[in-house]
Amino acid sequence: MTTVNVDPSDGFAVPSLSERRRAVLTGRRHSGRAVAETEPSRLFYAILLVITVLVAMGLVMVLSASSIVSVNNGGSAFTMFRKQLMWAIFGVAIAAGTYRMPYRTWQKLNKPMLAVVFVLNLLPFTPIGITVNGARAWVEMGFIRFQPSELLKFALIVYLTNNLGRRQRELTDFKRTFRPALLAWILAAGIAMLQSDLGAAIVLSGIAFTVLYMAGCPVRWIGATAALALVAGMLYIVSSASRWSRWTAFFDIEGNREHTSYQVWQSMLSISNGGILGVGPGAGTSKWGYVPLAHSDFIFTVIAEEFGLFGSTLVIGGFFALAFLGFVVAMKAPDYSGALLAAGITVWFAVQAMINVGGVVGAMPVTGLTLPLISYGGSSLLITLGAAGLLLNIARKVS
Repeated sequence: MTTVNVDPSDGFAVPSLSERRRAVLTGRRHSGRAVAETEPSRLFYAILLVITVLVAMGLVMVLSASSIVSVNNGGSAFTMFRKQLMWAIFGVAIAAGTYRMPYRTWQKLNKPMLAVVFVLNLLPFTPIGITVNGARAWVEMGFIRFQPSELLKFALIVYLTNNLGRRQRELTDFKRTFRPALLAWILAAGIAMLQSDLGAAIVLSGIAFTVLYMAGCPVRWIGATAALALVAGMLYIVSSASRWSRWTAFFDIEGNREHTSYQVWQSMLSISNGGILGVGPGAGTSKWGYVPLAHSDFIFTVIAEEFGLFGSTLVIGGFFALAFLGFVVAMKAPDYSGALLAAGITVWFAVQAMINVGGVVGAMPVTGLTLPLISYGGSSLLITLGAAGLLLNIARKVS
């Protein structure tokens, strides 16, 4: 294994990039020993506050954005809000469980968990699978509908952090360490792409590459894999004319406003209508059918229109704060596996939020990803709150 570079001028061993990354993650941490319980630090409460604010804002905006859709579907204006509130309550219960349960216990279950999740993600291809917005990523059984691909993100993070955390001294061993991680990522991203959910595949790739880099795997392996993933993604996009037109529409939103960019064009009009202070809670027009999926994928449009620049800044700033605080937790975590786990969860939230907002404002292609902790949807809210509880679990051990 090559872990150092030798300076020929004086013979001193100079730590390599991968060793420096491992040193930062490993420094002052206990290795495999129990960490004494202490009172949660200000870092813990800061993350808890950000998550609470984002979830609370999500509930308010789901009520505003879904009221018209609910009435048009023959129900009450509160129908979707009640469901989201119920999911939020269940999500908080799940977060309490992941917060209290030692994260090493989750990591011990990494292989069976990943196997079960892979099996669940085959269900959309069975008769109980349904297609929503062009992606066959949903399962419907009676009144229950869920998206198994949300579980892929959680299971992949747990598997990778366990695999890399236990093999700190073998990170330059391709067969023992990098190959298993690579296979898990390929399977997860491949399933997402088979479901026509390229957005989920991108988030899964961001999680995998960040955890591999933070762990200290050789950069040349990560770079080569990322390059191949980029080529595979481009081939996947160009293989379908409709997919290609949808992914390139953002280059000329005004020119495509009558077809492929209709949703984004209407979103931009609504956002500009919000101005600095917004038109007021509940007074937005985007939810009246002008912006499809205003309560889920395009909920940021409703926030920007009704609360203006102030509301937009609160949401974007909240995710920036969550990303910053999450990486602080990763750098100060009491053990190597906890550091990687915190980094993976943080990247998951940050990348998904960036892709969602980027698509809504026309800066990136629309991928169908929800805005974490805010958009309407039970699968997304339950799993992200569970992951948030796991992040708080690590944060409470940081002094």
